[in-house]
Amino acid sequence: MMNQDMSIASLVLNASWVVQIVMLLLLGVSIASWAAIFRKITSLKRVKALNEDFERDFWSGNSLNDLYASAAQNARQAGPMERIFASGMREYQKLRERRISDPGTLLDGARRAMRASFQREMDVVESSLSFLGSVASVSPYVGLFGTVWGIMHAFTGFAGMEQVTLATVAPGIAEALVATAIGLFAAIPAVIAYNRFARDIDRIAIHQETFIEEFSNILQRNLGSHTGSASNH
Repeated sequence: MMNQDMSIASLVLNASWVVQIVMLLLLGVSIASWAAIFRKITSLKRVKALNEDFERDFWSGNSLNDLYASAAQNARQAGPMERIFASGMREYQKLRERRISDPGTLLDGARRAMRASFQREMDVVESSLSFLGSVASVSPYVGLFGTVWGIMHAFTGFAGMEQVTLATVAPGIAEALVATAIGLFAAIPAVIAYNRFARDIDRIAIHQETFIEEFSNILQRNLGSHTGSASNH
């Protein structure tokens, strides 16, 4: 028993079938988690870059009508902030076409459209975050289940032995503990990524909410100046 192979591969292959299933499940979850992490890193970078590009154009002095025409033309490639702006301008222009001239009604309509677009955009930005949270919270317990089952299986095998030593107990315990190690291997990156992404998404949300308020103020000033349009700011 002292010469028994204690490598990780050997421990996994010699584990009970229940523990092996738990290990396989955790490895699959870990792979899916890493794939979600890399996708989220790429998507958040793209969202930030697109929002920054649009905000730079927005404050560069271009007319609102020109910005809206560009946003409508490139809707599929536009970032969340640009789509929020387009939603507000679209509703504003629809209300103007209906001969609605009350400033409060025009501003409220545009704000409601932007808030609805904001919620849709945040749902997209937050995708995969709940999956990472589930992996972070559940994986250690799944690994612990595999460990407990493996230890129970190991000790039932010692029931018929007259003398049980550390050399006989160690392999069975080690096989079971591998499940906990794999569970932590899956959970730790998911926890770190979840916390990082949650902070980044909060910043994006605050940034977009700030833009909604700033754009609403611009519309309000334009309405208050009796220009009759929102062609510049």
